[in-house]
Amino acid sequence: MFWPGYGERLAFSQPRRSGCFGVATPSNRLILAAPRGTVGPLMRHHRPHPPERRQQRRSAWKRKGPRPAPKGESEQSGSGAAVLYGWHTVKAALENPARRIRHLYATANAARRLADEGMALAVEPEIVRPDAIARRLGPDAVHNGLLAEVEPLPARELEELEPAGIVLVLDQITDPHNVGAILRTAAAFGVRAVVTTSRHSPQATGVLAKSASGALEYVPIVTVQNLARALAVLRERGYLLVGLDSTGGSDLREAALRTPLALVLGAEGKGLRQLTRASCDAVARLDLPGRIKALNVSNAAALALYVATQQAS
Repeated sequence: MFWPGYGERLAFSQPRRSGCFGVATPSNRLILAAPRGTVGPLMRHHRPHPPERRQQRRSAWKRKGPRPAPKGESEQSGSGAAVLYGWHTVKAALENPARRIRHLYATANAARRLADEGMALAVEPEIVRPDAIARRLGPDAVHNGLLAEVEPLPARELEELEPAGIVLVLDQITDPHNVGAILRTAAAFGVRAVVTTSRHSPQATGVLAKSASGALEYVPIVTVQNLARALAVLRERGYLLVGLDSTGGSDLREAALRTPLALVLGAEGKGLRQLTRASCDAVARLDLPGRIKALNVSNAAALALYVATQQAS
């Protein structure tokens, strides 16, 4: 028998019996219903927990660690701090005296490893479980048990660059993986700075920082409003401006390169913008011997830097 107007149902594993109220299902489970709040034989197994027990159950699910950020905001905290994660990225930030650390979260193993390497920490790490960091970053982020909320590094001005060596200029390269990999390569080749635009460029945090593997602390990033004007300033300071494009007039290995040198890289697909291309002293290409003639922009940057360092020296 069902009481109309109520939706609570209880299921009991009982054999089919004649004369019993309810409906016997094919699996011999008898589904009965009772008014909400009824306490009796039918509700014996659904008696609510006392309030203190419910509070204990809720508290058991709480996890100590960084507050999970809303979707799409995991790489930048609400207070403007940058988020760094991963062993090499966070370790390089901890070793950089110019980098101010706000909060440091570490698993027990990562904190032990920092202590074993004799790291002098400006802030005491908060020990958390690995899943607490994973909830902040997402399931695909490889954090190695370290996450830091840090202040952005002091901004550098174009006029502060010493006219020597090689700088990289990025023309609206938006993929943080590519920009991070370019920074890592730049650090390996001793590039003096990376010049990028304030718009259509990824922030120096999160995925970019992880892809850079610590290079954010070694290679200054100069952000400019207008790339064409920035190239004009570099030319005035004695830089040779060489753009890289698959339609360049000559192979980079045949170009007469010297320092100070600015290598200008365009975004994948679009390449160099027209005004950027016109602002360069020369536009060169990278001739490749295989069937594939185009490289990922970060790989092209690595090859171009190898050629440039050999030619310029």
